[in-house]
Amino acid sequence: MKKTIGIMGGIALCLVALSSNAQTDTLITQPVKTNWEAKNNPTVDSITAKYRDKMVATRAPLTAADIFPVLGEFESATNPEAAHISIMQDEQNKGIIWITGLPQGKIKAMLRKSPATYKIPDQKNEEGKDIAGGTLIYDKETNSLSILLGKEYDLLDPASAFAAPQPVQATEEGAVTKTKSKVKKEKKPVTWTYTGTKMVKETVLN
Repeated sequence: MKKTIGIMGGIALCLVALSSNAQTDTLITQPVKTNWEAKNNPTVDSITAKYRDKMVATRAPLTAADIFPVLGEFESATNPEAAHISIMQDEQNKGIIWITGLPQGKIKAMLRKSPATYKIPDQKNEEGKDIAGGTLIYDKETNSLSILLGKEYDLLDPASAFAAPQPVQATEEGAVTKTKSKVKKEKKPVTWTYTGTKMVKETVLN
């Protein structure tokens, strides 16, 4: 009888132990679920509410026209032979632009100083005609474009290409200084200048 009671007691203990382990495993394997979010927290909301009206809106991504402002259409009142020109970006190299509408034909220019200072190299146009190089500068503040062909690009001061030529210095008697020896006069390069204004697209408000 005692042996039977002992066996029954051992079986009961085993069942209790198994039940305890099963509950423990269930508690461990079940993940803790939570729906907490900072924006739903009243304390966080009360703090952020003070600065909600002062938050700066996210800036829109820059477009190609923002990075390369020289791109676009231009019109000129001083160059009837190039009253309307277009400047487009090269498809393979973003640092190269193509200018169309000039009497010299379609020519290219290379970016040398951001945002809009370009060197125009010596080149041949589509008809095979030699085109002298020069300088192209676009002023974003005034929307003005300046092109000079026939004068070498100045790496240190590109804008100097558009400066007015210096007057010839005279002696005290008012006569231009001359040398006795015959000096062969240097042939001045033939230059061509263009000035135009960018055509800004106006946004129509409904």
